[in-house]
Amino acid sequence: MKTETLAALQEARTKRRAVTLATRLSDAAEALVYRDDARGELAGDAAIVAAAQRAMDIGKSETIDVGGAKIFLNVYVPPPRLIIVGAVHIAQSLAPMAAMLEFDVTVVDPRGAWATTQRFPGVKVIQDWADEAFQAMGLDSSTAIVTLTHDPKLDDPALESALKSDVFYVGALGSRRTHAKRRERLAEVGITDEMFARVHGPVGLNIGAKSPAEIAVSILGQIIEVRARRLEALSAPKVAAA
Repeated sequence: MKTETLAALQEARTKRRAVTLATRLSDAAEALVYRDDARGELAGDAAIVAAAQRAMDIGKSETIDVGGAKIFLNVYVPPPRLIIVGAVHIAQSLAPMAAMLEFDVTVVDPRGAWATTQRFPGVKVIQDWADEAFQAMGLDSSTAIVTLTHDPKLDDPALESALKSDVFYVGALGSRRTHAKRRERLAEVGITDEMFARVHGPVGLNIGAKSPAEIAVSILGQIIEVRARRLEALSAPKVAAA
């Protein structure tokens, strides 16, 4: 691998930027293909770029044939990330469960008495407003966001930012009545019905969960289900239009 290629891959990893390294096996010619860009000797081949971007969406490396040439697509995507807004009791169960499943977990809450490493050992904790934290962190399609505070001042800005991004999952704790009021508030800041439909609320699978730990299980189960269905849909063969 070329030195400049390795440096670019390391930069992409640091910035949580998905990329596919396309390499022609016959002569090692390369292209780095991002979601919105392509660089390198093979970047001018539209078929290779399209295949690399599809492989990136699926998250699966593979060897393909393009015009009789074997092209290896080596996919580098960020690990799944869970951002929990609200350092509450449910979050104390949800964070370690998600970490066990190799999610990169961050808890965000401006309330310093709640958002502490003592309450969340081994998890990244950010004492900031969620929308400001999101801007600094960057949101991507490998990210799930869950709001748990029940406080519109904390949850609503987080949901607004999440729904304007391409995160794969958005969940919000609260009753159906709370969810309806949330919809009205977010409509006032430009969130359309189509955008709001992405919110899973009340959050979690309907398994009769009562305790904080049980609710955490239901939330994590729903995140896993949504992620699996998304990847299944992306990997399904495309049907040509008649």
